[in-house]
Amino acid sequence: MLYRQGAGIQTQWMGKASLFRGPLGPLMRALGGIAIDRSAAQGLTAAIIDTYHQRDTLWLAITPEGTRSKVEHLKSGFYRIAVGAGVPCGLAFLDYATRTVGVDTYVTFTGDETRDLATLREYYAGKRGKHRALEGAIDFP
Repeated sequence: MLYRQGAGIQTQWMGKASLFRGPLGPLMRALGGIAIDRSAAQGLTAAIIDTYHQRDTLWLAITPEGTRSKVEHLKSGFYRIAVGAGVPCGLAFLDYATRTVGVDTYVTFTGDETRDLATLREYYAGKRGKHRALEGAIDFP
């Protein structure tokens, strides 16, 4: 959220629907949040691709790991959305080794998963999270 403010871009982000209930709901939406019902995720990728085609601009932030816990691989939704909508993907990072944060590279995926995953691995090779033991592989199931 702080990077979004500092960069001056109007990004939106997706979060589990429970974050948007109760008194914090209006605040989460004001911060650009889009509530996602993960129990009914079928069709979500297509709906987001449609949204890209209907809007002049949409900056959407997605965390490919989908959690703060260790995962064995990335969730592929961000990739499917970028390829399906034909939009570039900004590669964001929080690098605890250098104490830097940013989005400094934009990639337009080719649709060739092997090649595109290699691009991601190369970009993130030198970047480290806060808890290295929780870093997962840059791969799809």
